[in-house]
Amino acid sequence: MVVRIPMSKTGNKKLRDELSRLERIDRAQVVKAIETAREHGDLKENAEYHAAKERQGHIEGRILELKDKLSRAEVIDCSKVSIKTAVFGTIVQLLDLDTDDEVVYQLLGPEESDVKKGSISVLSPLGQSMLGKTVGDEVQAKTPGGTREFEIIDIRSSDFC
Repeated sequence: MVVRIPMSKTGNKKLRDELSRLERIDRAQVVKAIETAREHGDLKENAEYHAAKERQGHIEGRILELKDKLSRAEVIDCSKVSIKTAVFGTIVQLLDLDTDDEVVYQLLGPEESDVKKGSISVLSPLGQSMLGKTVGDEVQAKTPGGTREFEIIDIRSSDFC
């Protein structure tokens, strides 16, 4: 069974753009760097050659990874999701019931999530606990620092997706 990866249109485009750059630009540059390094002679002690070969391995690995993720992508149009409940693409404002601090997160896929930029994965413990909840509902999430409790105080749509 294929495990689908939820992602926004924007996230999908970003991965496709990265794949295109790796295949068309970076791959050609590293091949050229390998050729240039070979011209310097003895490959055993040629640091430029070994660095270029290592970079080539990273590029090829990332290309395979991106192709896999894109083949399993479930692209979701966030402009068409309901804001009645917390779902993929919505922005959820939470009240931390322990500290009375408010936090705001957009629910996105694992490839797009970045807590520092205000987005979390729908597959994370907090993301999963929010899915399907409405304003006024309380959610619990097991975090590395222990179980935390939040109240959903607002759900809105996003322009990002």
